[in-house]
Amino acid sequence: MKFVSYWHDTAPVFAGGEKGPVSGRYDVAIIGAGFTGLAAARQLAKAGAKVIVLEAERVGFGASGRNGGHLNNGLAHSYLGAKAELGQERAIALYKALDDSIDTIEALIAEEGIDCSFRRAGKLKLASKPKHFEGIARNFEALNRECDPDTALLSPEDLRAEVGAPFHGAMLSKKSAMMHMGRYVAGLAEAAARHGATIFEGAAVTAHSQANGVHTLNTARGTVTASDVIMATGAYTSKNFAWFRRRIIAVGSFLIATRPLTEAEVQAVMPGNRTCVNTMNIGNYWRLSPDKRLIFGGRARFSASSDQRSDEKSGEILRESMERIFPQLKGIAIDYCWGGLVDMTADRYPRAGFHDGLWYAMGYSGHGAQLSTQLGMMVADAILGRADRNPMRDYPWPAVPGHFGKPWFLPLVGQYYKMLDRFQ
Repeated sequence: MKFVSYWHDTAPVFAGGEKGPVSGRYDVAIIGAGFTGLAAARQLAKAGAKVIVLEAERVGFGASGRNGGHLNNGLAHSYLGAKAELGQERAIALYKALDDSIDTIEALIAEEGIDCSFRRAGKLKLASKPKHFEGIARNFEALNRECDPDTALLSPEDLRAEVGAPFHGAMLSKKSAMMHMGRYVAGLAEAAARHGATIFEGAAVTAHSQANGVHTLNTARGTVTASDVIMATGAYTSKNFAWFRRRIIAVGSFLIATRPLTEAEVQAVMPGNRTCVNTMNIGNYWRLSPDKRLIFGGRARFSASSDQRSDEKSGEILRESMERIFPQLKGIAIDYCWGGLVDMTADRYPRAGFHDGLWYAMGYSGHGAQLSTQLGMMVADAILGRADRNPMRDYPWPAVPGHFGKPWFLPLVGQYYKMLDRFQ
């Protein structure tokens, strides 16, 4: 078993990073070389801006290379819940942004010739309990009528052709897609560099200051100045950006990948070959990889750490969950086990905008694989003076009470959700 991300291990390494010292004056400095930062860099560079990307580790090191590989349209919440909290206009705008984000990714892949196994698969939200299906059905009725007609309600009988496990019905979101995340992020980096962006890996920002409209960013490899700065760091935001750290809850998300399945095993487990998520509060999500592995993930442990020891413990929990859902895979070899941090907000809505001289897009709350490219491009467009299409523009983002960077409360949250799953 390899304790590395399947996406990292099966993708080409970006070779276009700058080798010399960090120096110079730029129009825009972007902190973070994941989907958000690289999409923003490409958009800005295409418009003629002088752009630098500063990445603490390597391209795609964070959530962009550690997720489940789903590009799911739809919200982290039910549409009815989002409409009640955000109002109908903003809820629809956010939903449409998630729809549009998949179109944007598809168009970008075609334009830049990125080989990343993109495929419109559709997503199944699977009811784990009978009363969960009642909630799915209520949500579907409003969503299908007001926002997304490309959805369908599936009965347990319909699901027999989709997934080899018993569920109590599902909602199908037909626009959802999947791709190879490692190949996409490497291709996105190459595209940004090809259009003129300068990308530095191993260049963690250790200090930031601004005066007279100019930002100064210090790294271990040198110092750079810029007129604008974009924060694209998510759950990996460093301590020197405290305002964001107080608003982002870094939560571990963990995954395993089986050995490649035979065609008979594929038909027994995932004949529909879609992305799937179940309705438990401590839920699971899964899909088949391009080489037919089952990639199975979830919040196995409520932890803010991801290292081999933590990932191994979580992998054992995920195997148990996978075998409970798919007993036909009991004892199957697990080839990969990995984890990463997800940037959650307290209300699980993403945020993008401008604060105290800094542009930002983060807080994707488990839906960043699809939305981050879109929001990165939207922030870039705002800097370029284009129409502001940000669906979360001017939405309040209060600090999490008692939170200063290390989420001490996660075990309590985990116990609470376990209790809900037991009784709901």
